[in-house]
Amino acid sequence: MIINGNMYRDMVISAACSLENNKETVNNLNVFPVPDGDTGINMSLTMSGVRGDFKNFEGTLGETAQKAANLMLRGARGNSGVILSLFFRGIGKAWAKNEEADMADVVRGIKKGVSEAYKAVMNPTEGTILTVMRVMGETAEEALNNGVITDMNALFAFMLSAAKETLDKTPEMLPVLKQAGVVDSGGYGFVTALEGIVAAVEGNPITAVETAGSKSSSANFESFNTEDIKFAYCTECIVTKSKKYQGEETAGELHKYIGGMGDSVVFVDDSEIIKLHVHTNEPGKVITEALKYGSLYTVKIENMKEQHSNLSEGAGEAPAEEAAPAASGPVEITKKYGFVSVSAGDGFKALFEDLGADVVVTGGQTMNPSTEDILSAVEATPAEIVFVLPNNKNIVMVSEQAAKVAEGREVVVLKTVSVPEGVSAMLAFDPDAEKEDNIAAMTEMVGMVTTLSVTYAVRDTEIDGTEIHEGETLGLLNGKIKCCNYNRKTCIKELVNFVENEEAVAVTVYYGEDADEDQASDIVEIFQAKYPDAEVMAICGGQPVYSYVISIE
Repeated sequence: MIINGNMYRDMVISAACSLENNKETVNNLNVFPVPDGDTGINMSLTMSGVRGDFKNFEGTLGETAQKAANLMLRGARGNSGVILSLFFRGIGKAWAKNEEADMADVVRGIKKGVSEAYKAVMNPTEGTILTVMRVMGETAEEALNNGVITDMNALFAFMLSAAKETLDKTPEMLPVLKQAGVVDSGGYGFVTALEGIVAAVEGNPITAVETAGSKSSSANFESFNTEDIKFAYCTECIVTKSKKYQGEETAGELHKYIGGMGDSVVFVDDSEIIKLHVHTNEPGKVITEALKYGSLYTVKIENMKEQHSNLSEGAGEAPAEEAAPAASGPVEITKKYGFVSVSAGDGFKALFEDLGADVVVTGGQTMNPSTEDILSAVEATPAEIVFVLPNNKNIVMVSEQAAKVAEGREVVVLKTVSVPEGVSAMLAFDPDAEKEDNIAAMTEMVGMVTTLSVTYAVRDTEIDGTEIHEGETLGLLNGKIKCCNYNRKTCIKELVNFVENEEAVAVTVYYGEDADEDQASDIVEIFQAKYPDAEVMAICGGQPVYSYVISIE
C-alpha cells in the first residue's frame, strides 16, 4: 500500500472526527480539579478545520499534507493543540515534495513531526503527549529497519500499539498522573487521533457524531443602529496561489491593497495559499484583486447590515461562540508600540484598554483562543512592534506560534501566565524607551507579582496528599493548589498564609462574576490585616470561573 494525497486527506479527517467524538473523555482526564479540563476541546478545535471543505481537496501527498498542517496551525488552541498541529506541520514539511509515501516515508514524516513538536517546548517533560509521539516514532523506525514490519497496515497498527503502550506508562513517568489515577490527557488525545488515522488506513474511516448543541444567550442588537456599520460586507476568501506566487510572503501588494479597502483586515500569506478577511463596501474589487494571485478556493461575502437588521427583529440568533476580535479601524501602522492582551471579563477588558491595549482577546481558563485569534488581533494592531500578553500558561505557546506567522510587524510575546502579571507588565511599559529596555522592565515587573486565585473543584481527587472534593473552594498560589475548603472566606484566609512575600506594597483583589463588591470588601479586610502598610483595593474583573484573582506586589 502507498499513501497518496486523497488517502492522507481521509486519514486526517478521520483523526479529527475521532477527536471530536471523544473530546469529553479527553477533557475528563485532566489531572487537576480546577475547571480548565479543556484539553479535548482544544485538540478537537485544532483539527476542526480539516472536517470542513478540506474533504473536497485534491492534490499530491505533499500538497495535501501541507494544506492539512496549515489548517491545523491556524486553528491551534492550547498547548496540546499547538503540539498536535506542529506534529502534523512536521509531516507536511517532510513530505513537501512527495507525490505519495511508502513505509520509509511514513517513518521519516513521523520523525520530522516529533522534531517539530519538541521544538515548541523549552523543557519537555517525560510522560506527556511528546513522549507518546517520540516513543511511537522510535519504535516504529526500529521495527521497520529490523524487518519486523512488511506492509503499511502493519506499520500503522504497530504505531498505534506502541502509542497506547507508552500512554499506559505515563503515570509511572509523572507522579501527579499516578496519584490521580489517570494517563496524560494530551497523550490520550493523540492516541485518539491516531485511532482515527488507523481506521482510515484499514478502510473504515471514523465520522463525527453530531450532537444537539445547547442554546446560548445572545447579545441585544436593538440598541445598535444599523447605519453605524461603516463597511457593509464581510468578505473572506482563500486563494490557492499560482506557481508565480508560491512561497511565503509573496503577496505583500495584495495585503496593502486590502488594507485600503476597509477595516477588520486579517491577512495570512502562506506558501501555498492566501487567506484574507476584510469589511468593505466593495467586495467585488477585493475578489478581483485576489484573483490576480491564483484561483479561489473558498469565498464568503455577508451583508452585515442585513444580518444586523434580522437580528434586531429577532429573525436570527447570535452565534453560540464569540468570534475572534476584529480590527477597530485600518491596519496601517501609525505608531511604534502596540499591545494585544488576553483576558476574560468586562472589568479586565476595560482595565487593559485603559492601560493602552489596542486589542483585548476574549479568553483564558476554559476558553483558550486559537493561533488565528491571536494573529487576527496582532494584524489589527497598528504598531511596528506588538507586545502580546497571553496571561495564561495555556495560551503562551499559541501566542508564540501566531508571532511566527505574523506579517508586517515585529511581535514580542511576554510569557505572562496570569492577568495580574499582564497588568503589571503594562504598568512598567515606557512608550519612550527602546524595545529591549521595555522588555527588561516589563519582565522584571512580572517577576515581582504573586498571583492568588480562587475557584472551585470540578471533581474528587487527591493532590500532594490533600483530598479534594467536588464543589469545594480551591485556593491557588501562582497556579498551584494550596488549600481547599467548602467555605470560600476560610479558604482565602488559609491561602494567605502560604504567601512568602512579607513586604508587599500593593494588593489588588479582582472579583469575578459570581462575587459582588460587598463580598470583595470582606476579602480586602483579610489582606489589610496581613499587609497593614500596603495599599489594598478591590476591582471588578468580571471574570468567569475564578471568584477572585488577587495580585500581590
